[in-house]
Amino acid sequence: MAIRFFKPALYRKDMDGVLQTMVDEKIGPGERKKEFLRQISEFIGRKDGIGLRSYIDVLIASLTAVGVSEGDKVIVSVLSPKIYLEVFRRMGVEAVIVDTDEHGLLSAEDASSHLDGARAVLYFEPVCQIPQDAEAVKGLGLPVVEDITQSIGSYYGDKDADGYFRAGMAGDIVVAALEEDGVISTGGGAVAVTSSQEYLEKLRRYASLGSPYTELPDMNAALGIVQLAKIDMLLARRNEIYRMYLQSQLKSGSRLFGSASPLFTANGYGFSVIVKARPDDSIAFATSHSVSCRRTFTDSIGHRYQDKYDRFPNAIAAITRAISFPLYPFLAKADLESVQRVISHIG
Repeated sequence: MAIRFFKPALYRKDMDGVLQTMVDEKIGPGERKKEFLRQISEFIGRKDGIGLRSYIDVLIASLTAVGVSEGDKVIVSVLSPKIYLEVFRRMGVEAVIVDTDEHGLLSAEDASSHLDGARAVLYFEPVCQIPQDAEAVKGLGLPVVEDITQSIGSYYGDKDADGYFRAGMAGDIVVAALEEDGVISTGGGAVAVTSSQEYLEKLRRYASLGSPYTELPDMNAALGIVQLAKIDMLLARRNEIYRMYLQSQLKSGSRLFGSASPLFTANGYGFSVIVKARPDDSIAFATSHSVSCRRTFTDSIGHRYQDKYDRFPNAIAAITRAISFPLYPFLAKADLESVQRVISHIG
């Protein structure tokens, strides 16, 4: 049997919080949701926010809060998830799709030439990556909604030294989906957090429109609380595995997707490399060794632009040749060794 591609970091004892919620006979939105929002806001470094059952609703709430309305344009990178296009369709706004930089993040240089009519930046951080600083993004002069779904917990530098920068520091509003494959999972839903009182009030106003039917239930929030209680341990283990994979990648003919800086501490959401060979051949090789492997950006906006080398010169290699491997805290030693062997032999 192939090694599972992902598995939520939940222990049996983690279900105690959910069971207690059920015993309390209060599984809808309530005190646990408020406590989860307090804790995740503090972890990200923001004042407060909202928790909703739908990632799409959180994105719409966030864009609405920063002033995006029908007819406006929003700048996104070509590696952003294609679900963004559904968000834009519902809002009646236009996507301005730009190239990435060398680390797979939205290119501020490319974005600066597409500012005409743009109202905001929806800044997606793929596969653990974050900007080394926020100045280039903030320098565009637009409100930034930072999506840390895949980067929450990643950081640059030393937490106690100058130059420290972590996921969530670039955005005016910071959003994160909390699905099964997330570093933090509530079994579904998403959050939007901010330190701006103005934006916070607008987020809450949007959330109140569908209350209580759109709010994150206490039962889901309870899962988030128990994971936040051990988030440092989970992130450390994920980063440890990421570093193991990185050592194997250095022996291969593939190229790491994202930053290889020794100052970068990845949250271990995933591990992706860009292969020289046909990706399907690399995936078949992994499968033959019982290792799950998949293309990294099949669900990205860029999947439809695989022939646009001239328009997206930096991102095209990731769009067409990036593949990902299983990475989660519950990987057994034998499974880790199998994944490492495969990574070291692909090219």
